[in-house]
Amino acid sequence: MSHETPASLEKDGWRLLAFRESDGVYLQSRAGRNLTTYFPDITRVIREAIPAGVVLDGELIVFERGRTNFAQLQRRITAGRGLLRLARECPAHYVLFDLLADAGGEVILDLPLSERRARLEQLLVDAPTQLTLTPQTTDMQQVSDWLVNWTVAAGIEGVVTKRLGSRYELGRRGWWKFRIRLVTEAIVGGVTGSMRSPVTVLLGRFDRRGRLRYTGRTHPLTGAQREHLGGMLSPLNPLQRRRAAVVHPWPEPLPASWSGQLERPEPLRYVQVEPTVVAEIDADVAFEHGRWRHRVRYARARPDTSVYDVPLLLGEEEGYFGET
Repeated sequence: MSHETPASLEKDGWRLLAFRESDGVYLQSRAGRNLTTYFPDITRVIREAIPAGVVLDGELIVFERGRTNFAQLQRRITAGRGLLRLARECPAHYVLFDLLADAGGEVILDLPLSERRARLEQLLVDAPTQLTLTPQTTDMQQVSDWLVNWTVAAGIEGVVTKRLGSRYELGRRGWWKFRIRLVTEAIVGGVTGSMRSPVTVLLGRFDRRGRLRYTGRTHPLTGAQREHLGGMLSPLNPLQRRRAAVVHPWPEPLPASWSGQLERPEPLRYVQVEPTVVAEIDADVAFEHGRWRHRVRYARARPDTSVYDVPLLLGEEEGYFGET
């Protein structure tokens, strides 16, 4: 990475454009959705701290217990009458990384990133903490520290790099993303497809009470992985369920809210298996409700590892993330 390509942190939130209009503030998602009414805390601080005409680019995040919490962002959409209370109890932060128009509506898309960044820094000198400038550096040692320490501890997904001389290109991705990934283990609790030729794997971990909890789903397996894993799985025997060492508590089909489907959510049909096989996986650091929010990558089965050696449910054990 050269000094012409600085890196900044990638947060686990919602990409957002903020328009400081003469009579108020308009918040727009990356997909063009109007989010203004859901974030009165953010519109208030922008109205108070940012001059009219300014257009900002950044990401909405919510911190909870020192980590970003994506589920708290989603709650804003469904909060209804509880929205103002939620905004007080779990305030959002708008982490800014670019400036599209300066005070008075001066469009600066064609200026190099270095100059847009300088203007953005000046704009935020006296801004409240809910308007935060994302860290940026050209120091590779600093980038390494972010990837090793910040991503795991705070739920930051990785780093993004852009060229200092680049202009802002609407509708195009003029940057490169590097996400941290973690190698860890989980218990195979079910599969889509068939037991002998699984397509994807449904994973679980124990909580502190010893209950097997659903934690996520893998990307599709390769042909070799399907054949190898299929030969290790055993069907769940309902007659032996009460006497089994590990009780399988998941419903079938799997509720759509569990499987993380956002568009056209439907229950997921799958085949339950005896939860005795441990899988090695790699995943990112984004999770909510004890589950990985994105699909994980299946690496291999671990016949040398007991299900009781698998880390506990996400968030219930120190060092639960695995190895980076």
